[in-house]
Amino acid sequence: MKKPPYLQEGDKVGLVSPARKITSIEIKSAIKMFQRWGLEPVFGRHIFSSYHQFAGSDMERALDFQEFLDNPNIKAIISTRGGYGSVRIIDELDFTSFIRQPKWLVGFSDFTVFHSHIHTNCQISTIHAAMPINFPTDQSENESVVSLKSALFGELKGYVNQHCKIFRSGQAVAPIVGGNLSILYSLTGTKSDINTNYKILFLEDVDEYLYHIDRMMWNFKRTGKLARLKGLIVGGMNKMHDNTVPFGGTAEDIIWDAVKDYSYPVVMNFPAGHIDSNNALFLGRTSDLRVDKNSLELSFL
Repeated sequence: MKKPPYLQEGDKVGLVSPARKITSIEIKSAIKMFQRWGLEPVFGRHIFSSYHQFAGSDMERALDFQEFLDNPNIKAIISTRGGYGSVRIIDELDFTSFIRQPKWLVGFSDFTVFHSHIHTNCQISTIHAAMPINFPTDQSENESVVSLKSALFGELKGYVNQHCKIFRSGQAVAPIVGGNLSILYSLTGTKSDINTNYKILFLEDVDEYLYHIDRMMWNFKRTGKLARLKGLIVGGMNKMHDNTVPFGGTAEDIIWDAVKDYSYPVVMNFPAGHIDSNNALFLGRTSDLRVDKNSLELSFL
């Protein structure tokens, strides 16, 4: 898996809106923060466009993304926000120049479409991290923002966390893949589908019904996505819903039920996803995961 060059002061970063629409006010704080880091934010031509709930038409959103993929002066492409819409443009993009000159692609949630597609078809590492819409409005650098900056500039070495929930101890050395569970589920059977064999799978989700989580995990189990994992890291599983007749158990219980018969390490409540502590993760990059009964240690190799 190729690793793009880390950023340096003076580098240009392209901001795109491949899914839901956004306003300039919503990312004003992030723009100032990027500039404070010594970076030069460059706006996609249609970044603030509006077409129903989308940031412009499919063609406009794809055009912005393609221009940054092809522009050698853009050293990273950062999604302004998630929502829904990336899957509508992924097949319109040509990654030829990107493969020849890799650059960091950054985002989470709906951006999982790009993470999965690129890992499967381009073999290039990406960054799962907070997006400009998530930056503090007072321009303070919280845990999520600090980890993103460290990842972009090559300073992020890993994490030691004693607040995760350890479901099974063990060690795994393998690439981390994954992202938003619902998005990964929606990509099953497509050319953007992710290969989880001998990988450390990362999952997170938000605002789902518990029985949806169960259905998606059973899909992963029946399609073999869980059988040959080297490890499983589960991030935020928050704002879950239940029916009048309770499904029974939490999202974590449901996930554990799907993987309890395997032998790889399983850790939940990792600080990443649709939560305040959305720490950056290098996806597609080989990592060393060590889990014991008290803590998690994750090192990016």
